[in-house]
Amino acid sequence: MCGLDANATDRLLRRSSKPSLYTNIDCNALSAAVICRQISIVRSLLQAGIKTGLKVRVGAWSWDIDTGEETRVGAGLAEAYSITWCAVEYFEDLIHRAILSNNVSAVEVLLNCGADIEFPVKTTSKTALRPIHLSAKLGFVEVLQCLIVAGCDIDSRTAFGDSLLMICARYKHGDCLKVLASAGADFGLVNSAGQSASSIAGLTRWNHGFQQAVQDVILAGKTPQSSNPSVFSPLMFTARGNEIEALKKLLERADVDLYEQDDDGNSALMIAASGGHLEAFELLLRAGANIKLSNKYGDTSISLLELNQKGDAFDQLMLEYAHEDGNGPIWFYALHRAVKRGDLNLVHILTSRGYDVNAFDADGYTPLTLAARGGYIKNARHETTLLLARKKWYGNDTEIVILNELARALVVDGSQVKKHSRGGKGSPHSNVLRMMETRGIPRGGKSSRRNVICKAAEVGPGEKFRWNRRRKFDVEESGMFHVVTTKNNEVHFVCDGGIQMAELWVRGILLVTSEAIFGKPKQV
Repeated sequence: MCGLDANATDRLLRRSSKPSLYTNIDCNALSAAVICRQISIVRSLLQAGIKTGLKVRVGAWSWDIDTGEETRVGAGLAEAYSITWCAVEYFEDLIHRAILSNNVSAVEVLLNCGADIEFPVKTTSKTALRPIHLSAKLGFVEVLQCLIVAGCDIDSRTAFGDSLLMICARYKHGDCLKVLASAGADFGLVNSAGQSASSIAGLTRWNHGFQQAVQDVILAGKTPQSSNPSVFSPLMFTARGNEIEALKKLLERADVDLYEQDDDGNSALMIAASGGHLEAFELLLRAGANIKLSNKYGDTSISLLELNQKGDAFDQLMLEYAHEDGNGPIWFYALHRAVKRGDLNLVHILTSRGYDVNAFDADGYTPLTLAARGGYIKNARHETTLLLARKKWYGNDTEIVILNELARALVVDGSQVKKHSRGGKGSPHSNVLRMMETRGIPRGGKSSRRNVICKAAEVGPGEKFRWNRRRKFDVEESGMFHVVTTKNNEVHFVCDGGIQMAELWVRGILLVTSEAIFGKPKQV
C-alpha cells in the first residue's frame, strides 16, 4: 500500500453477475468507504490525512448480463456532493449514532449538512423512534436542545402515542422535561392508553420530580402549555400542589383564565378549597376567581371548603374578604356566615355596609332565620342576638322586623323544650315544640291529639301552675312560658336561653297564630 495515492479518483466499474446493479463512483477512496459503509476504513483514511474537501458524483449503473451493455439508472444523482452529505445519505442512522454517543458536536454537524431530523429508526421492539424521541429517552439535554433549535416537532408521537413529555416522565428526566416545557410542548396530550405526562409521572412514582420541574419552568417565567385543561392545567396543577410562588407567578399574567374548569367542572379555586390549601385559595380569591362556579356534581368552592377540615379557617378568610370588600362575593353569604359563627361585631359591620338581613341563602334562610335557629349567640361583650336587634343603629321599625323574623323562625323550625303535664302536677319531660305555620297551632308531638289552638301566650308560670308546684323549686325556672288554649287550659314549657328566649317563643307563637287567622301583613 506504500506510495498509493489515497486521493485518486479514477476507478473502473466492476462487474459481477450477482447482483446486476452496482455503483459507479467517480470519487476518492474515502467516498467509496463511506458509500460502502466501511466504518473502520473511514476511520483509517481520516487518520491518514485524506482530503475531505472534494465533491463527488454518485450514480447507479446496470448492465445486461448476456450482452454486457451498460445503462445509467436513477435521477438526480449526477450532481456533485460533499463527503459529509454522502455520510448522511448512506448512513441513514448516522444521526442516531451521534445521539446514542451523546456527541452534540456531531449532531450539530449532521444537522448543518442537512440530516433528516425526523428520520425514524426502528428499535428491537419494532418501535420507530425519531432522533428527538431518542434524546428524550436517554436524557441528553444538550442534544435535545440542539434538535429543538433545528426545528424538530416537540409534540411528535411514538407508535404508542407517547409524546416527548411522556417519555421524560416515564424515564424521570426532569431537565429534559423543563427544556421541552419551556419550548412550548403540550402537556394536554394523551397516549393510546389514555395516559398523560402527569399521570405517567404518578405511575412511575415521580410526582415530586414532575411537580418540581413544572414549578421551575413557571418560576423561570414560562407558562406550561396545554391543549386540554382536563388533562393538565398549569393553574389547577399549582393549586392542587399548593405551590404558592408558582401560583403567584401565573396570576401575574394577564392571560390567566381564572374561570377555567376541567371535565368535572372543577376550577382552581375549588381544587384549593377541597385540598385545604388556604393560602392558595386566598390568592385565587383575591385575584378574582369566580366563587359562583359549580362543578357537575353541584359543588361550589363554598360547599367544598365547608366539608374541609380547615373550614373554620376558610370561613375566617372569607369573612375578612367580605369585610375588606364593600360587596364581597355575593354567593358567599357573608352575613349568613357571620351569624352562623356568632360574630356579632362583624354582623354589625356588614349590616351597616348594606348587607340585607332578609336576603335568602341557597337553602332559603335569611340571616335572621339562622340567628333564631342557632339559639343564643354572644359576642365578646356578651351581647346576644336579641340585644343586638335592640341597638339604636337598627331603628325602631327594623327592630320589630328583626324580632318578628327571629321569633317566627324559632317557633316554625321548633326546638327541644321541657314540657310540664297536667298543669304542673305531673313530671316534666322533654319534647319538640313547633308551630304549624299555616294553621297557627302549636304541636308538641307526632299525634294530632297533641295539637292545641292557643288564644294567649305569656312568659313565666300561670297561677294554677304556681299552686300545683308550690312545693317544688322550679316554679320560677328561667326560660319558662305557657300558652292558654281556646279551652282555657294552660300548657307550660321551659326553653333553653333564659327569659329572653322565652320572650321570643311567646312572640313567635302569638305572631304565627295571628298570621294564620288574619294573614301576614303586606310589606311596603
